[in-house]
Amino acid sequence: MEFLPELKLGWGNGWLYLALFYSCFGIYLISCSKAIVKKLYSVAGWEKRYYILSAIGKPLSLISLTLIILSPIKFNTTIFWLGTFIYLAGFLIMFIALWIYRQIPADAPVRGGIYQYSRNPQWLGLILIFIGACISGGNGLALLLMSVGIVMYHFRILGEESACLKAYGQTFQDYIDSVPRYFGLKKVKK
Repeated sequence: MEFLPELKLGWGNGWLYLALFYSCFGIYLISCSKAIVKKLYSVAGWEKRYYILSAIGKPLSLISLTLIILSPIKFNTTIFWLGTFIYLAGFLIMFIALWIYRQIPADAPVRGGIYQYSRNPQWLGLILIFIGACISGGNGLALLLMSVGIVMYHFRILGEESACLKAYGQTFQDYIDSVPRYFGLKKVKK
């Protein structure tokens, strides 16, 4: 892993990871109803501060994605296998979460399947996808920028949860009380 490896366009670069993810995600979006896609991207009900703070992370993430695209993958190295494993774990988590998400009516909270262990499995999966791609390219700067972007995206999650609490009331509060925000075992009610 180098802080800033040599950057160049090439067939064996990190864009391969991003192309696979965004192609599958695009197919997913096309296959969903408009109501599900609208719910997926809604910022309705967010507090303004969460919206602003999450927006700060976007430029850092975009720079990181550019660095991933320009970073040659370090094939057959430990960081390649580690990054690929993290990427694939994230890919699996995200698409399991998205599959469950589309099965639930757009006007209802999602609480089943993988959502029993994480209130935000889509974000958890996406984080692992991007971190894995950064590691596979051996790009420390991309990993640093993405990590800061991820911290700022935490405010997006707070905004989403705040909006869900307003929309679904006590049902969502019970969900918050029983399921961890990111990952873990179900909380035991006292």
